[in-house]
Amino acid sequence: MLGLAIYRQFGPPDRPGIVFFLGTGLLEVSDTSTAPPPANLAIWLQVRDVAAEHARLVEAGVDVVAPRRCEPWGLIEMTIQDPDGTRLILIQVPGDHPLRRDQR
Repeated sequence: MLGLAIYRQFGPPDRPGIVFFLGTGLLEVSDTSTAPPPANLAIWLQVRDVAAEHARLVEAGVDVVAPRRCEPWGLIEMTIQDPDGTRLILIQVPGDHPLRRDQR
């Protein structure tokens, strides 16, 4: 549903692990536990446009746990949940946010 590009898959066909491209990095997701994820676990993913992702994901039938909003720290965020209950927080860094400044 997130539209992440797949780098590779591994493991048994009925429970494969998947490695996704994430910009200049990779995210590996594999099934190694039957226990639910800890309540404080979240995966943060930066996107270019949270409003566009919100519309696209709602259209695709994804339940939004927390709708998009500008947080006090200046980032625009929304929260969804994967099928296992892990929170996925999509963030957008506005153009005028301090994180956009050249840090050199």
